[in-house]
Amino acid sequence: MLDKIIKFSIKNKFIIGLMTLALIIWGTWSASKLPIDALPDITNNQVQIITLCPTLAGQEVEQLVTYPIEQSVANLPDLEELRSISRFGLSVITVVFDDKVNIYFARQLINEKLKEAGEKIPKGIGTPELAPVSTGLGEIYQYIIHPKKGSEKKYTAMDLRTMQDWIVARQLYGTPGIAEVNSFGGQLKQYEVAINPDRLIAMGITIPEIFSALESNNENTGGAYIDKKPNAYFIRGVGLIGSFEDIKNIAVKNNPNGIPILIKDVAEVRLGSAVRYGALTYNGQVDAVGGVVMMLKGANSANVVSLVKEKMKTIQKSLPADVIIEPYLDRTDLVNRAISTVRNNLLEGALIVIFVLVLFLGNFRAGLIVASAIPLSMLFALGMMNLFGVSANLMSLGAIDFGLIVDGAVIIVESIFHRISLTQLQDGKTKLTAKQMDETVFESARRMMNSAAFGQIIILIVYIPILSLVGIEGKMFGPMAQTVSFAILGAFLLSLTYIPMASSLFLSKKIAHKKNISDRMMEFFQRIYTPLLEKAIRVKWYIVGITVALFLFTSFLFSKMGGEFIPTLAEGDFAFHCILSQGTSLSQSIETSMQASRIIKSFDEVKMVVGKTGSAEVPTDPMPPEATDMMIILKQPNEWKRDISYEELADEIMEKLEVIPGVFFEKNQPIQMRFNELMTGIRQDVAVKIFGENMDTLLAYANKVNSVVQNVEGATEPSVERVAGLPQIVIKYNRTQISNYGLNIEDINHIVSTSFAGGGAGVVFENERRFDLVVRLDSSHRNNIEDVSHLYLPTANGTQIPLSQVAEIKLELGPAQVSRESGKRRIVIGFNVKGRDVQSVVTDIQNQLDEKVKLPEGYYYTFGGTFENLQAASKRLLVAVPLALALIFMLLYFTFTSFKQATLIFTAIPMATIGGVFALMIRDMPFSISAGVGFIALFGVAVLNGIVLVSTFNQLEKDGMTDILERIREGTKMRLRPVLMTAAVASLGFFPMAFSHGAGAEVQKPLATVVIGGLITATFLTLFVLPLLYLLFSKKRKSKKLNVKPVALILLLVIFGLQFQTAEAQTPVKTITIEDAINTALKNNLELQSQQLNVQSSNILKKSVFELPKTDVNFQFGQYNSIRNDKAFQISQNIPFPTYYSAKSGLYKAELEGSQLQKQASTNEIKAQVKYWYYQIIYLQNAQIQLMSLDSMYNNFVKAAALRYSTGETNVLEKTTAETKRGQLLQLLKQNEAETQTAYAKLKSLMNTGEDFKLRDTDNLQPLTISNSFDTTLIANNYSLKVLYQQTLIAEKNKKVEKAAALPDFTVGYFNQSLIGTQNVDGLDVFYDGSKRFQGFNIGIGVPLTFFSNAARIKSLDYKRQALQKEADNGKLILQTQLQSAFLLYNQNLSQYNYYKSTALPNTDIIISTANVSYRSGDIGYLEYLQALQTAAEVQLSYLQAISQINQSVINIQYIIGN
Repeated sequence: MLDKIIKFSIKNKFIIGLMTLALIIWGTWSASKLPIDALPDITNNQVQIITLCPTLAGQEVEQLVTYPIEQSVANLPDLEELRSISRFGLSVITVVFDDKVNIYFARQLINEKLKEAGEKIPKGIGTPELAPVSTGLGEIYQYIIHPKKGSEKKYTAMDLRTMQDWIVARQLYGTPGIAEVNSFGGQLKQYEVAINPDRLIAMGITIPEIFSALESNNENTGGAYIDKKPNAYFIRGVGLIGSFEDIKNIAVKNNPNGIPILIKDVAEVRLGSAVRYGALTYNGQVDAVGGVVMMLKGANSANVVSLVKEKMKTIQKSLPADVIIEPYLDRTDLVNRAISTVRNNLLEGALIVIFVLVLFLGNFRAGLIVASAIPLSMLFALGMMNLFGVSANLMSLGAIDFGLIVDGAVIIVESIFHRISLTQLQDGKTKLTAKQMDETVFESARRMMNSAAFGQIIILIVYIPILSLVGIEGKMFGPMAQTVSFAILGAFLLSLTYIPMASSLFLSKKIAHKKNISDRMMEFFQRIYTPLLEKAIRVKWYIVGITVALFLFTSFLFSKMGGEFIPTLAEGDFAFHCILSQGTSLSQSIETSMQASRIIKSFDEVKMVVGKTGSAEVPTDPMPPEATDMMIILKQPNEWKRDISYEELADEIMEKLEVIPGVFFEKNQPIQMRFNELMTGIRQDVAVKIFGENMDTLLAYANKVNSVVQNVEGATEPSVERVAGLPQIVIKYNRTQISNYGLNIEDINHIVSTSFAGGGAGVVFENERRFDLVVRLDSSHRNNIEDVSHLYLPTANGTQIPLSQVAEIKLELGPAQVSRESGKRRIVIGFNVKGRDVQSVVTDIQNQLDEKVKLPEGYYYTFGGTFENLQAASKRLLVAVPLALALIFMLLYFTFTSFKQATLIFTAIPMATIGGVFALMIRDMPFSISAGVGFIALFGVAVLNGIVLVSTFNQLEKDGMTDILERIREGTKMRLRPVLMTAAVASLGFFPMAFSHGAGAEVQKPLATVVIGGLITATFLTLFVLPLLYLLFSKKRKSKKLNVKPVALILLLVIFGLQFQTAEAQTPVKTITIEDAINTALKNNLELQSQQLNVQSSNILKKSVFELPKTDVNFQFGQYNSIRNDKAFQISQNIPFPTYYSAKSGLYKAELEGSQLQKQASTNEIKAQVKYWYYQIIYLQNAQIQLMSLDSMYNNFVKAAALRYSTGETNVLEKTTAETKRGQLLQLLKQNEAETQTAYAKLKSLMNTGEDFKLRDTDNLQPLTISNSFDTTLIANNYSLKVLYQQTLIAEKNKKVEKAAALPDFTVGYFNQSLIGTQNVDGLDVFYDGSKRFQGFNIGIGVPLTFFSNAARIKSLDYKRQALQKEADNGKLILQTQLQSAFLLYNQNLSQYNYYKSTALPNTDIIISTANVSYRSGDIGYLEYLQALQTAAEVQLSYLQAISQINQSVINIQYIIGN
């Protein structure tokens, strides 16, 4: 098929020319329509819910607002993350959805849930609202409004804010692509009724009465109309407030004399401003007003900014002449710098590639033909980008290497040159006819098209795994993979059509060849290369061995190399985060930030400094009043007077700012800071998140973590989230007093809120503008805690009392902020990384935290920020990279149909890896996702030259060259030029990118560095190591037979073994301790051996993760194409979606951990059982001794009773009773002995031993001790509980496997068949027999149609996980109860033991000795004697039993807590 396309292109040059012209027009038009931005928008799919509740503290905001909303939205489908911030007067909840969810559908879902949540939020507290539909790249245009120099005093902050809200913002609304215009700074204008409390008391007026009067006297109404022919007169009552006088003359009520009391009698009516939670400063000189234009998600930033700028020109005219709008952050600046970097890199790369092509080909026309494929393939890529909605940005255009793109064209044109020279040598011709030229071009192109096509297909395929990346790295590198794929696809199509056409049309037909600079250069290279190759062949084993050793050494170096997510992009501006101590007032924050701004502005490189303190009215970026973001806008680098780098300038600014005491500064960049906060909820690069319940505990452990992070090299000064220390005036109500005065808390709260925060009593219209009418105390009566205490409340009987009569008012420090994530409270310790890579810094911190900080039960920590992204991306690359390698190998195998040759070419990849790793190390770059993508791209490029060289060796072998060495010499000589040329154009094309210093070059450098370094070593492999491996692989080696006679050896071993047969000697019974018993049981117990086999089974099962389904191999024979018998061979392989393997790996890992925990649980249980029976045996043996001692006493008693009976001193009753009591004791002895034997058998069974043993220290029964006191956290180490929670995790992993199984499968296949019969070839009938084969490939995708079945299984597994979670939680409660009961029982048994040891036991010896003497002397009778013996026996046995009970309690406690 490819041959037909090439032939058609050569024959129909005019049609191909028209198609090329159409491509130019289409590509140019698409370029004009392409959306342009600096970076891909990597913000996750999120919706912010903002609730303003100005009267509530942080704790109440969490309880009354945040928690109900979280509960309502927690079960939404495709929810990935839920986090929130609750602070004084504000709740911000961020809901992150899966990227596949439409953002408007997500907002609709949340809106529905907010209706449910609204019913749970108390009335009047606040209404949840959704933030604008924008993203991390949404802040495209930021500006300030300020008077011109000389007019600063003419306009107040209130005037400027009113202009912003009612002139600037209103005209910007409606601009296509704008989501929101967020105003910042200034004073929000209000009509304020400032109440004088002294006048209120004097005139007997209450605040609610003022409210009622204002609300009742501020409305318009209508009375329909009067029909009075010929007119209709409409009735309109005008009662809206329009001026200060209208407000002042509103009557509140009449005094006892009937005289009305007006508003002006008790309050001052004036212009006021809303309570400010944020402010804006400009160059540290003025309290300014500004705005932030938020772009709609998915809009074209360049177009939107252009529209905003156009609109700003109109808006500027509507403002006073001495007020100007000055932008300070304009996205187009960064976009232009980034696109300029891309443009320069592409242009320089193209020029370098053209120069190299002309230099190697030695023909200007040929060089231009190949070079012309560069802009054409670029135009094709731009057209496809527009078609698929890929924006033009630093990442999508930044990885295009024109040398890589034109590889196919290079191979074809070089082959045409080679064939023309052969034609000259064979026929002696000097000029080709047009037909001969066409034939020459066709034969050359046809011959090399397979190599060129397969090379380009391989490069295309290695980019497919990059498309499998998801999340941030998927959005960052997906467009790059798409664009490169489009460009290579375009180059491939051009190689089939345009290149053969242009070569046939434009290349010189004169074949008289003169030596040019290219030939002389290649002769020079041949003179160097040929002797080096000969030497290499002589020492081939050494070179191959050194290469392998070098690869192993590189692998070791790579394992020690650090890692980071994506190199930080230098945006050209700074964003310094300034934090003061907790509870700092807004005015103090403004003053400090202005001082810092003035210091920063003193640097000549700084253009302006804009400080944003606190949060705006729409708090999409919720900051407390003590925090300030200072946007430092820099001049263009070419305007800098000093030779200083971007980083050095930042360090100098930080150093100068250290003169301000008590302030924490943190360096960042505007877009980067916004991205970090929106993506992870934090501003820094890395954060340690501690999760738990109690805020005080969280803060205590956060400070410990903070001290650990401070001592780690590479981590900047860490910042602990400010969660406590907010000064609060707390009003604690006395409910008894409130009831006595007939008041209720709701009314009191309303009065407090109105007096200090201000309460809205309506609105005042100024034409279209509307301003709130607010009632509050005048400023002189709301300055301190005394004013709160003296606030007067109206009582039921008409009198007024101060607030201090019904409440205690005092200053306290309270929570400043409550942060939650996934439904749990958390605290963050954030820091940036400087001078080191993220991976190594986090590893050091993890190791130190594990060693120094032990968290209590229920508390745990995770790492967030870019490290979290790095880990996620690395896991995906662990799937993507092996998949790319597997696809490359599969294609190589299909190309050469030889496992040996495919492996031979595949060795280019480890050689390329060597160069890539060393290049990164030489340039002191850590491994990043950019570098990882570079490695993936490198793997495809690295095998191209190998394909060309091995194809030449095979062709020479077919041509009859059987000598391997001769084949290698001739093949390398023929292919030295294309090998060097393809390597040179591919690597040199990346040179501008690798050494660029433009905006955004930081992201591209690792990628380019890896490809350049890798291609250097890959070229060495192609020219030296690959021929040597080809030589070694092609040799037939004879195996040497070992002359071994094993029969004699076996006989010798048998005889030797017989000599060691000895008579078995009788061994003494072994004495064991408790430790010996436990160790033997753990070694021999069959249950534990079974559990160990389960662990080994799970461990082995992990190795089956990457198992491919069975390969289908089919052979077909018969009349399936014609009457003749044809033969066909097919092979196909089904490949599951890559995420299936990662999910399966996670499941197997969880199952392995489950098996290990189950083994630990069984171990714990076996140890407890061994201890139980061991100490039970000791107890029984001690009881046996005690019973035998009593038996001897009873025996003496029986003899004495018999003697007294025989002498007639007593009757038969005493004798019979004594014998009966002794008989009972003998039964007790037998029972005790039987229990001892049972316990012995149980212990022996647990130990699984056939040997007899005896216990040590059996005559010394002592109580066990325990060092722990009762604490429910002790059950954290209980392995049975861990097993339950692990089962929950396994269920979750099962669900992920099921989800992954529902994703599409891929199928690749190859077929080879005969088509016996006559085929029409170029108008001639040619007979094809069975030896001429037809082959092809197929690639497919399998999509599950019955997706609902998978959804049902996933839902079922989710229910199972929830059930297991509940079961685990229930198990935890049961264990806590058991532990509590065990400690109670232990304490009871310990008390009993202490009594027997200290009191009862010492009396026993006295009782027995006294009873013996008294009975023999006749002082007591047999009943008294018998009673004394019984008492002594019971005390001694109870003492032993108390010790036994203590031991069993201790063993039980140790079992529960996992010791």
